[in-house]
Parts: sequence; structure tokens; C-alpha cells
Amino acid sequence: MATISTIPFAEPPYLRLPSPYYTPAHRAFQKKCRAFLWEHLISNASTWEKEGQVPDHVFRTFCQHNMLLPNLPAPLPVQWLHKLGIREILDVPVAEWDYMYTGIYCDELSRSGLAGPAASLNAGFAFGIPPIIKYGSAELQERVLPDLLTGRKRACIAITEPEAGSDVANITTTATKSDDGKYYVINGTKKWITNGIWSDYTTMAVRTGGPGAAGLSVVLVPLKGYPGVTMRKLQIGGSRTSGTTYIELDDVRVPVANLIGREGEGMRIIMTNFNHERLTIAVGVTRQARVALSSAFQYCLKREAFGKTLMDQPVVRHRLAKAGAELETMWAWLEQILYQLCHLSKEEADRQLGGITGLAKAKAGMVLSECAQCAVLLFGGAGLTQSGQGELVEAIYRDAPSARVPGGSEDVLLDLAVRQMVKIYQVQEKKLRQAKL
Repeated sequence: MATISTIPFAEPPYLRLPSPYYTPAHRAFQKKCRAFLWEHLISNASTWEKEGQVPDHVFRTFCQHNMLLPNLPAPLPVQWLHKLGIREILDVPVAEWDYMYTGIYCDELSRSGLAGPAASLNAGFAFGIPPIIKYGSAELQERVLPDLLTGRKRACIAITEPEAGSDVANITTTATKSDDGKYYVINGTKKWITNGIWSDYTTMAVRTGGPGAAGLSVVLVPLKGYPGVTMRKLQIGGSRTSGTTYIELDDVRVPVANLIGREGEGMRIIMTNFNHERLTIAVGVTRQARVALSSAFQYCLKREAFGKTLMDQPVVRHRLAKAGAELETMWAWLEQILYQLCHLSKEEADRQLGGITGLAKAKAGMVLSECAQCAVLLFGGAGLTQSGQGELVEAIYRDAPSARVPGGSEDVLLDLAVRQMVKIYQVQEKKLRQAKL
């Protein structure tokens, strides 16, 4: 339901307790956001996930109400939105949108506890469109953004390949210029592409130069019905509604005007785009953990074993407490990052928070695994069954690996975070030494 739950761990603390991060405007948006999402997504999410498809009309409804725009990085592209006649999102002026609104939205979007239904809607806005807004030429933006920002056409992002996932620098899909220099001729494969099967365009990482990161570029590639493009839907363990897709490209001719940024800038574009992707994933994953743990808490209050409720068993309370501490610590950290993003420039945030955001995304996956496993164990056999009172925690448990791999697999992000911390430290130490001279 759209009401605030009283079950322990079911809601982020700011909904019941004071918080320095949220204004009255943020709180008003949360109420409207929850009501909208309950009506148009959350109330049917479980049914649609079982069926493996979110109906097409849901995407159209969200776009009609500007409710996929919150997936874009903050601040929003106000000039473009005003040009398209878009001035507010549930009464919040687009010019006033900040990352605290983004955090509220991403948390509420995942309140079903299932990753798939939300992922079926938001991947293009969250990951595919932002590079066009930030790095695309004026001509490219004029050509595609009016349709993409209003949802008349759909987009996705295509980086991962069968042999190159988190190892972005070793992407092998090639983009070679035609003899007349007017086209990139693209050959290769992309795998595990969320929303690909429905997308008109994809923001794609390709190799335009030599080996390694310096040879990478980003190109906007047409998909549905485009000559040389073949797509098929993949069946994965969780997130059945996310439209995960395998894409094959056979001499696909794309105008050179579809280049995003400059040739050779692909690695930088991809890495900075990852920061927003990882943050939104972390917020949604943390809400999934919250749903799993609160479901277990509620179950333990009523389920009886050995002559008493599960909640009367000290070992059960201990397990809930351990998982709950991880959950609320994670949420507090995410609120801190969201607040910092509201007060840093994009360039400074990329520099200072890139590694931290990667670390937070990795940790959120660990927290989800802890909370989902806790819930399954406390539900017992019901937690292993895809029907009945434990079906939701069973589905969340299947989703857990999908939280720990996309956007950079867990071990890669842990290493990335420390390497970036070392880099920042070395730069700061150098500045201090120079200041003393």
C-alpha cells in the first residue's frame, strides 16, 4: 500500500524521525511519488515479474507524467526540458531538482522489493541518455533528445560484452570508418544489455582506435529494425522483466555524427557515467534489502515454533539485529553521499566521490545478500518457494547476484575505490609539499 509502514526496518528513518537532509518540499514529493508509483507500478510489480513482462502502457504512463526524468543525473537538463514544455515533476520545478529528490525517487521505485519492474522502465534515462546530454554534439542532441526525453523513443546503454564486462578497456566491438568517412561500420556483440530488446537507440562503447582504454569511443547506435542489428532476449536468474538482451552487430553503418564526445574519449565518458549508475543501483538495492528484512521481521512476530513465536527466540533476534544494523548503516551512508552531491560540482563530485560511490554500490550488494539470506533462513521452507507467504523474499534472494555484478562487479569496485583513494591522497600530499616550499 501507499501508506507508511510501522514494521521495524520497513521504512527509511527520515519518514518518521527528524533528518537534516530533507526539506518540506522533499517530504511532499515523497508522498506524491509513493502514491503515483503504487498506483502505476508497485501494486502490480510482483504479478508482472512472474509473467516476465511489464505492460507497454506502464512506460507510456510514466513518460506522460514526467516520472522517468528523475532517473537522470541532478541537476536536470533544465534548458532542454523547458524547451520541450516540461517544467515540473509532481509539482517539483525541474530547476529545483537535486540529488535528495533522486534518492527519494530511487528508493520509492524499488519499494516492491523486486529489481526487474523498475529496471524495465528506467535504464535508458538513468544510463543511456546522460552521455548524450553531457557530451553529445548540438546536432545530435537536436536530432534525438526530443524523442528520448519524452519517451517517444527508448534508449539503453551497451558496454558489456561476452568477454569484456567490468574490464571495459578490453572491449572488442569495432567501429571502423567507411571509405568515404561518413559512417562507422560496427561489428561485434554486446551482452546483458538491460532494456535492449525495446530500445530504438543504444549509447554504445566501441573501439575506434588501438588496444586499451585510449582506443575506446562512444557512439549512439540505432537498434530496433536497423540493418545489421540482431537482438534476442536473455533469461536470467532474477529481474525477469528487465529486458536483458544479447545484441549482435554485423557491418552496422552508423553516421559519424552519432559519435558522442570525441574519438578516444570513451573511457572517460563511460567511467563518469558509471558514478550515477552505481549510485542509483545502490539506493534501489538498499530498498530491496529493506523489503526483505522487514518482511522477515513481520513473519517472525507471528510464526510460532517450539511453543513460542520466532521473535521470542534470542537467536532470531540476534540475526535480525545484525542484518538491521548493516541496512541502516548503508542507508545513512547513501544519504550522506546524496547530500554531498547536492553541494559539489559535477567535476568535483566525480573526483572526490567516484571511488566512494563504487564502494557504496559494492557494499549495498553485500547488504542485500545479508538481508535476503537472513529473510530466507527465517522463513524456512516458505522462503525457498516461489509461491505463498515467502515468495517475495525468495524472489529478492534470486535478485541479489544481479545487484553485485552490474555497474562493475563487486571485487572490481572494491579495488577501484581504494585505488582512487590512493590517487586523491597522492595529489593532496603533492599540493601540501608544494605549499611548504
